[in-house]
Amino acid sequence: MKLTPFYLLLFFILIGCKPNTEKQPIHKQKNEFAIVLHGGAGTILKENMTPEKEKAYKNKLEEAIKTGYAILKDGGKSIDAVEKTIQVLEESPLFNAGKGAVFTHNKTNELDASIMTGNDLNAGAVAGVTNVKSPIALARKVMTNSPHVLLSSNGASKFAKEQGLEIVDPSYFYTERRFKSLQKIKEKEKTELDHDDKSAFYDVDIKDSKFGTVGCVALDKYGNITAGTSTGGMTNKRWNRIGDSPIIGSGTYANNKTCGVSSTGWGEYFIRAQVAHDISAQMEYKNESLKDAAKDVIQHKLTDLGGTGGIIAIDKYGNMVFEFNTAGMYRASANDKGEIDIKIYKN
Repeated sequence: MKLTPFYLLLFFILIGCKPNTEKQPIHKQKNEFAIVLHGGAGTILKENMTPEKEKAYKNKLEEAIKTGYAILKDGGKSIDAVEKTIQVLEESPLFNAGKGAVFTHNKTNELDASIMTGNDLNAGAVAGVTNVKSPIALARKVMTNSPHVLLSSNGASKFAKEQGLEIVDPSYFYTERRFKSLQKIKEKEKTELDHDDKSAFYDVDIKDSKFGTVGCVALDKYGNITAGTSTGGMTNKRWNRIGDSPIIGSGTYANNKTCGVSSTGWGEYFIRAQVAHDISAQMEYKNESLKDAAKDVIQHKLTDLGGTGGIIAIDKYGNMVFEFNTAGMYRASANDKGEIDIKIYKN
């Protein structure tokens, strides 16, 4: 039978409307709630770690993850779990945040932090704070009690006082170990560096270094994701340098549609690559899994730029990911079954 133009058109329309039989990914809720944290990434090798030091790190990571887990298990909000978990790490001299913050070139401590909630994309951050005991608590106050996202230096400290947060003498952040690290780097500067190279003073710190930034991401029983990050920045930093930790989209990002991310590493590269947001964007616009998106950003995009470090993340289904391109990362996780996992080294 000869087909008229009308039937030919109908035939092609029907072909074009043929149902897509390709297998579509099926997402299942893996955990009703979950929490992950990091205490920094870098050249963390077992041969350089004493049994006593390794135990100290693991004990503090366990204390921190159990703090957040207990809040989530009891039906608490992810924002509370993230803040309280990070505060445990801020109060420990083991990590480059709060009490354990590294020193600047001018022998001071300048602290940065940020927090973001995925249900409303609200965020708060602080940079260059010198006298606030808990920078992550201040970041939360900026988010909830101010019209701004990022406050810095003296203004951030003034706001902290108005909010009733604990103010400490800058000497609170002094630790002998961090001060000796600064002195060691300055000695290397005198003998090894060409000061015409604007990035040279970073290189001394980066080689065989540890990025001790701390961070936490949590998914609560209500489906809300919160991410937070806190740091002392980079040893020997100058000119009031600010890294990625207080930059939303670089060091911290949360979106209930996709995931929450906290970063640790060489901040300049994380800012340039917008690491935290890129992972979320790949999930939203390319339908990538959290695992694949994180791997692409850290192992390819960041690495190709020359950046080092890693991320922790949780997606809206409770999947947890740790992705880093360094020898190790202090990290811990807990799922809704109460299973806790604590690791330091890459393998």
